[in-house]
Amino acid sequence: MSLKEPFLSGLHDLGIVLEDQQIDRLLDYLALLDKWNKSYNLTAITDPSKMLSYHLLDSLSIAAWFKDCRNALDVGSGAGLPGLPLAIAFPDCRWTLLDSNGKKTRFIQQALAQCAVKNAAVVKSRVEDYHASEPLDIIVSRAYASLSHFTESVAHLVQPQTVLMTMKTGLDEDEAAALDSMKYDKQETSLQVPGISENRSLVTVTQR
Repeated sequence: MSLKEPFLSGLHDLGIVLEDQQIDRLLDYLALLDKWNKSYNLTAITDPSKMLSYHLLDSLSIAAWFKDCRNALDVGSGAGLPGLPLAIAFPDCRWTLLDSNGKKTRFIQQALAQCAVKNAAVVKSRVEDYHASEPLDIIVSRAYASLSHFTESVAHLVQPQTVLMTMKTGLDEDEAAALDSMKYDKQETSLQVPGISENRSLVTVTQR
């Protein structure tokens, strides 16, 4: 089954306009993820049509926040999500895809090469041990950790202009309360992802 038509429909619903070459690269990435997943168990989702919604469209659902971004870090990137699809969508933004799992970083490296993604690099490291060579505009994570743990783990990378973003299925009261409100401002935005009925949200955090 071709996933191009449902992908184009999903992009339309998200209000995202991409060039044909970008669409082809994103679908190539999805095909590679499906192929590697059979041997390396990169994701619990095994149905390519569900991968389309839960990985590709889910990652692209936060695209509006990256229009002016020039340097971004994806923490706990896993199979390259959300950073690799966003790198394809925003070729003028430089991406670092960070993960401590060698199996996953090897897949990301293969995906970057096979999909000709020139504006992204993969780094195998714990975030606590990583140091950026240039100031970061955005640090993003997807299903990575609690909000307070995420902010603490990247604190050494945060500059005054850096925005922290974490993608969630919802922010409960206890998790929200655990964030140091004297130090950070937070905002939760509901996301509507084509093909996903469960709650999706993006929490943005900035320093006071």
